[in-house]
Amino acid sequence: MNSSTQLYEARLNRVVDHIYANLDDTITIENLAEVACLSPYHWHRIYTAMRGETIATTIRRLRLLRAAERLANSAMAIREIAGLAGYSAVEAFGRAFKDAYGSAPAEYRARGSHAAFARAEARGDETAFPVLIEPASALQLVGVAHRGSYMQIDQAFGTLFGALAAQSLLGTGPRMIGLFMDDPDLVPQEALRSIACATAAPGASPAPPLVTTTIAGGAHARLRYKGPYADMRGAYRWLMGVWLPASGREAANAPIFEEYLNNPRDVAPTELLTDIYLPLQPADNEGQPAMPAGFGPP
Repeated sequence: MNSSTQLYEARLNRVVDHIYANLDDTITIENLAEVACLSPYHWHRIYTAMRGETIATTIRRLRLLRAAERLANSAMAIREIAGLAGYSAVEAFGRAFKDAYGSAPAEYRARGSHAAFARAEARGDETAFPVLIEPASALQLVGVAHRGSYMQIDQAFGTLFGALAAQSLLGTGPRMIGLFMDDPDLVPQEALRSIACATAAPGASPAPPLVTTTIAGGAHARLRYKGPYADMRGAYRWLMGVWLPASGREAANAPIFEEYLNNPRDVAPTELLTDIYLPLQPADNEGQPAMPAGFGPP
């Protein structure tokens, strides 16, 4: 990728950063053109051609993702959630949400995938969802560090793949992995640390903003989660609070990571597949996995 293309990528990254920072506020095409420092007559065509979706689709997708997270993890009134998502009428919000998530907001709140995990947690059912214990090889990854809400790691993935392409490091069929360093129930949201990662071409020598990190090998518990990213908090609580104590195993001193098996731009949120990996202490003294380079306990 030449320097001119890199400049366009940087400008579009600024647009996406601005959208994330202002999802609950009014966002105008004119304002985004100013953020991009591109012609208001042409910048949107550039965005659509380079990012594969219109800016309206990006904003709607991200606002509905945040709305789904609020429905699943808060008691906020649906009318308030609708307003923050940019809908003046609850009915219009309901139609848009059902189109994207397959159910009306109230039904989603009551019976979404998060609700199934909450019910299993409440009754202490460690067999409610299949968890496989399997060995994993160490993985060398290239990533972009992210601070803030885990729900916004997609922002770092956008920067990651732009940088990989710019540095000619984008291998064939890269694995997409999110590495999560902190407990969101203990660490303030603005201080949460994560890394948006991908497997890169062999022999890669990345430059900033890319960083290298390693996922240690060893035994891992793998829970395959199907559904919106917004619902996964319940899966974590069941895995850590019900399955792990009943399993007879102990968690290793290494962070949880997620592997994303499909893309939210290609499938409906309810069809997203994510493997959640919990590193485990060895059962027979094979040795303790090491923390990824540059990180330690919070």
